[in-house]
Amino acid sequence: MLKVESLTIEEIRERYPNEWVLIEYEETDSAFNIIKGHVLTHSPVKEEVYQALMNTKGKNIAIEYTGHIPEDLAVMF
Repeated sequence: MLKVESLTIEEIRERYPNEWVLIEYEETDSAFNIIKGHVLTHSPVKEEVYQALMNTKGKNIAIEYTGHIPEDLAVMF
């Protein structure tokens, strides 16, 4: 059986810079920011990560972008 590595959000950002990351999260803070989880897939192409989202029914899922988001850009989910 494949063992999935649990990473902190800092480790995820370091390992997958400037990419979209699909995370099955294990732990969040009170504002629902990810603290720790498993990376299910990652890509610099957002659509590839959203395609993988189709196979995550029943999991605690989040999508994060690990690059810089300009301050004048609003992001809505």
